[in-house]
Amino acid sequence: MKAIRYLIGLSFVLVIAVLIYIQQQPKPAEQRILGGNIGGDFTLMSIDGPVSLSDFSGQPVVLYIGYTYCPDICPMALAVLGQALRNLPEEQSEQIQGLFISVDPERDSLEHLASYSAFFSPQIIGLTGEKADIDKVVQQYGAFYRRVEMRDSAMEYAIDHSSRLYLIDREGNLAAMVSHSTSPDQLMRHLEELLN
Repeated sequence: MKAIRYLIGLSFVLVIAVLIYIQQQPKPAEQRILGGNIGGDFTLMSIDGPVSLSDFSGQPVVLYIGYTYCPDICPMALAVLGQALRNLPEEQSEQIQGLFISVDPERDSLEHLASYSAFFSPQIIGLTGEKADIDKVVQQYGAFYRRVEMRDSAMEYAIDHSSRLYLIDREGNLAAMVSHSTSPDQLMRHLEELLN
């Protein structure tokens, strides 16, 4: 438990430093979805049982795919999402659901995933599942990941993965993909668009 708290605390410090750096950078490119077959419904497991994208029909969803032992990119993306949700007025923020899908079910237990996700925002639900189910969602959303062995590390392996925030509209359609390095204010503006 101490190791988890240390990891989360270390991630938090790193995220703050990265957020300060991001605020000073030019706006990253955004990818708008103009059609195609990216996205769609799925069902994975949370600590409270199965969760489907369709469970949130009628409200915008922000989806992120990564893993909790990620040293930098995942905590940064989730911190950006958490801050964007806090920046919105409460009546708007409450309408948006965050989903964090872990591609590392071997280490990311449902309990660990729930506490890790909630650290960034109580509006983010941690999800994972069997490898085949995860791979299906990863393919649906045009993402990727691969395990990289680290023989001389206590972590044993890391996971290379794509890093995008998927913005899903009230009808469950993918509206846009945004870089993990966007600023909280930029993401907040995208969320406002989804709400209108």
